[in-house]
Amino acid sequence: MAIAIASPAFAADQAQPAAADAAAPDATAEATQADAGPGLGEIVVTATKRETNLQRTPIAINVVSATMIADRHVESLYDLADGGVPSLRVATFEARQSALTIGIRGIVPLDANQPAREQGVGIYIDGVYLGRQHGLNAALFDVARIEVLKGPQGTLFGRNTEGGALSLVSKMPSGEFGGRISGGVGNYGSHSGEAHIDLPKFYNISLKFDGVLQKQNPTVVDPLPGSTGFNYYDRQGLRIAARWQPTDTITNDFSYDVAKDKNTAFYSQLINYNPNNCTNGPVTAAPACVLPSVNYTALTGGVATGGVKPLLPGVVVGGGRATVADIGVPQQPSVDKTHGFTNSLKWKIAPEIELRSITAWRGVDVQQFDNSGGAHRPPLVNLTAACTAAAPCAFSRYSLADLRQRQFSQELQAVGSIGHFDYVAGLYYFNEHVSDTAATPSSVGAVAVLNGAGAVTGANYVSIPFCTASTPAFVGMAVNGCSIDRASEVRSKSYAAFGQVTWSATEQLHITVGARYTKDKKKGVLHYFNNLNYDTATPAQLAANGYNPLNIESNRFNPMATVAYDVSNDVHVYAKYATGYRAGGASSRTPNYLSFLPEDIKSYEVGLKADFFDHKARFNMAAYIMDRKNSQEDLSFITFATNATTGVASAVNVLRAINSPGITKIRGIEADLTVNPLEGLTLNASYAYTYTKIPLVPVSFTVGGVTSTVNQQFFIPFTPRNAASGSLDYTVPVMASGTAIKLHLDANYSQATQAFDQFPTKAGSSFIVNGRLALADIKLSEGAQKLTVAVWARNMFNEQHIFRQDPSNSLPGAPTSSLTNGPIGNVLGDYGNYNAPRTFGLEAIVKF
Repeated sequence: MAIAIASPAFAADQAQPAAADAAAPDATAEATQADAGPGLGEIVVTATKRETNLQRTPIAINVVSATMIADRHVESLYDLADGGVPSLRVATFEARQSALTIGIRGIVPLDANQPAREQGVGIYIDGVYLGRQHGLNAALFDVARIEVLKGPQGTLFGRNTEGGALSLVSKMPSGEFGGRISGGVGNYGSHSGEAHIDLPKFYNISLKFDGVLQKQNPTVVDPLPGSTGFNYYDRQGLRIAARWQPTDTITNDFSYDVAKDKNTAFYSQLINYNPNNCTNGPVTAAPACVLPSVNYTALTGGVATGGVKPLLPGVVVGGGRATVADIGVPQQPSVDKTHGFTNSLKWKIAPEIELRSITAWRGVDVQQFDNSGGAHRPPLVNLTAACTAAAPCAFSRYSLADLRQRQFSQELQAVGSIGHFDYVAGLYYFNEHVSDTAATPSSVGAVAVLNGAGAVTGANYVSIPFCTASTPAFVGMAVNGCSIDRASEVRSKSYAAFGQVTWSATEQLHITVGARYTKDKKKGVLHYFNNLNYDTATPAQLAANGYNPLNIESNRFNPMATVAYDVSNDVHVYAKYATGYRAGGASSRTPNYLSFLPEDIKSYEVGLKADFFDHKARFNMAAYIMDRKNSQEDLSFITFATNATTGVASAVNVLRAINSPGITKIRGIEADLTVNPLEGLTLNASYAYTYTKIPLVPVSFTVGGVTSTVNQQFFIPFTPRNAASGSLDYTVPVMASGTAIKLHLDANYSQATQAFDQFPTKAGSSFIVNGRLALADIKLSEGAQKLTVAVWARNMFNEQHIFRQDPSNSLPGAPTSSLTNGPIGNVLGDYGNYNAPRTFGLEAIVKF
């Protein structure tokens, strides 16, 4: 199968089903023109488990081809965060770049990094579901295309695909000698290299090797000698693929991949200082200093002068994207190691049926070292003469964590056509084991500088020892020896049976129905919380924390139905009903291991697809309504947990997940226009409107036997109301041998969004422009060798925006001793993360 596409812009479509040969070979070629004539070509996808024309597939899909990946200099999935696909939202987890939050159509989980929590968008590599979002930002191998499937995919793709699925399709061995080698350099000391080599078929076996290296120095310097700066990465990966074709009817693909990603987080800057004017006294004197979930009447806990703590000397407030951190802190790269084995067997046993088997083992190991917040996060220091060299006042929360995940999956499919019916049926099994450990020691101390009169005039900062406690046997390298905030372990199993049938009732009318039955089992335990060993704790200690192990089961039946009609050969319409669900779980960030229910979604969608002007223009549009029940929301919370050191309960900051009542409403419109006005020129424009509304959520606090409940508004993070993108691609032949000048420009806009679901504070809007200019396909000899030389730039105009802004340090804390007095002892200001600065470089690619 070839991907035939005329435009390097993001191909987009919402269309109809069409019969396809289920036994057609996999996609391995780059984008090519589908026919000999001009205009926009055909794009082939596998979103329905069979190969179909994207324009006739009853799913809203965007396709990122290999050409687009090169034109936009996409090296990892995070590079799709620029908004090139307006409905797709990508953001990094604050602690490191390799854990990505991926959302589609307003389904964006805030904290899916916990072992007992699930994603809302399924990520697939060659048909294999990835259970964790950890390690997702590793280097991309030789990708044929990335399919962005929008809307619930619960029938064919299963649980945790409420918003859709992101499907990466790799290029498989071709059986012919060839490949390409590339290398590049850029600013911030970046350099990269790739090798993709196909070997000739030998005894029905074809081999392919892919190797990738990518490195970039920090874009924000850490002034502490020996520390790594921020926004640094060093990625390495290797993939080996083999294809065995003993007969014309059997194809067996085996692949093994391994990757290592060393990276540091984006720098978390202090955006403002006490923006809500918090001060000791009645709330009426500081009406903006209000925690959304508590009706405080007074504010307490500030310094003796009545206000919040003063800034430490040297701390910088605002000023735009930093190039040097204000205070040096210990920082080393986090490390993500991923590996996977996949075997995909296809056997065409008869013209009407092909049997398939996808067997996979995958795993990820994470060591997180995150000090991106420095002096901008609690614990805060009130600098006094008591901060001495012998007893420095500690700050700089070093977020350390280890995670180990292993998964096995087996999928069996039967795909084929009988008369006017195209069908897919299958069975699925998934088994996952995840464990994690986390600690947050302070790593820097402030030492007051005094004048002759003993007054504080400044501060010196020193690294302080941390992680000196005894180490439990299961603790990983990152938290080795630390006082443990939490440690947990989860085992999940999922079983499913699914089927889908498309009936071509007439040449124009196509009706598709499908369903999936899923049974999930999840068991989990806390090993540690607040340094209390739950494995050896007394029943009284566990009862005091309200702890219960996780042991849940859920069953779901997810139906779908689509009616598609071909108005003409070039105009198609459809209406679709689809369902999906996200599994429940428990929050390991709470001492009681608080469990939460699955959430369910129903979607109603209509779409139009039209080619016109003799296939030189294409317009696609989809409108949808999604209703989500039992939405899983995150709430920062102060609770009491038994401390192993003191033996008594102490206040700890936790993040609990709760199910909101009522129905969360998500409404949207998506439109894509692609025009090929003259030979060599392609223009593309895409737009997405997304409306979201969560019903008020009752949030209760109980202190001293008294309960207060406030109905709080929650929000869906990283989801702009309006988002748009546009691109221009122009090719000018300069030699008869095929050498051409190729220009690519794209511009991407997103409206400001919330970065947290419990705060109304919005981060910044964005407008990112990328470009690439290449002299392509320079013939090197009489053979097939060709050279391409290109210059590229991402964020060409060095635009600055905050993509994640956290207001929690600007507001009173949750109640610990009173429901009327709001503690402001740790109020400082909002802190946030700016997008990456302009990057640019030069690359050379040799194809042979």
